[in-house]
Amino acid sequence: MSPIDGMSDFPGLAAIEFQASDLDPATAAAAYRTWGCLVVRGLMAPWVDAVRADLEATAAQSVSLLSAAEKIPEGWRTPDGTLFIPAPEGYTRKQQLMVLATNYQTSAAFLASAMNPILLDLVEAIVGPNVELFGLGQCLYKEPVGGHPKHLHQDSSYFEHRFEGPVGVLCYAVDTDLINGALHVVPGSHRQGTLRHVDTFSHLGLDPDEWPWEASLPICGQAGDAIFFHYRTIHGSKENHSQSSRPVFIHRFRRPDDYVTISASNAKRREELEREPAPASKPSQQRGLMVRGRRPWDGA
Repeated sequence: MSPIDGMSDFPGLAAIEFQASDLDPATAAAAYRTWGCLVVRGLMAPWVDAVRADLEATAAQSVSLLSAAEKIPEGWRTPDGTLFIPAPEGYTRKQQLMVLATNYQTSAAFLASAMNPILLDLVEAIVGPNVELFGLGQCLYKEPVGGHPKHLHQDSSYFEHRFEGPVGVLCYAVDTDLINGALHVVPGSHRQGTLRHVDTFSHLGLDPDEWPWEASLPICGQAGDAIFFHYRTIHGSKENHSQSSRPVFIHRFRRPDDYVTISASNAKRREELEREPAPASKPSQQRGLMVRGRRPWDGA
């Protein structure tokens, strides 16, 4: 299937667009299963101001710690845990922010937003009555005036799962458009399985010659809007060309028996792990917080 053919039957944004104020979880979940993505307008509005304040505080803190950053394969990591990657030519410094150290262990507001009951109603309709948080959450940050793009990619290239994989929920912390780096998605692309990824300056991505931006749908939105996507749905975002930062925060949810079988951030490591046998059962260290239902005994 070619990139353009992948969206040939997609009827338009209205097919995946919902309002938090009158959300029917079953209808939205059906759209998610069909297209691998959906948008819920206003879903995170009650939490977004508090989360954004923590994101900006962490960004300032991490920049102040940059002189003590450790060089790692992915870029640079400051003592607080923030990831920096190379900055574009002519930038004010050679590193730019990418993944903030804000997570469920450092931000009460971020954790509270993951417990949004409307959010969890929809996640439950997608994955079933027992819902586990995958990881500690993720906060991505595009600095002003050229903040990094993230090439079109699938999250499954980074963390392949045994079963259906996590539902990602990316939340805009500021109003977001084509200028400051709106998320692009390719509806229906989750049906293609995990595709071959290559190394890019922002880690794994699809070959841009095979998957141009024109093959994707940009989703502009206001602070508090949330975009759900299957972990095999192709997505990415362009540079931030505005005068202000563009932060987002991401929750990921999965059924409690699911687990990572391959974890990699570059193509060579991914290829090596693909040749190794996958774990036969879920490792105990992969257990996340239960946010709906319970974790049944699995015999481990």
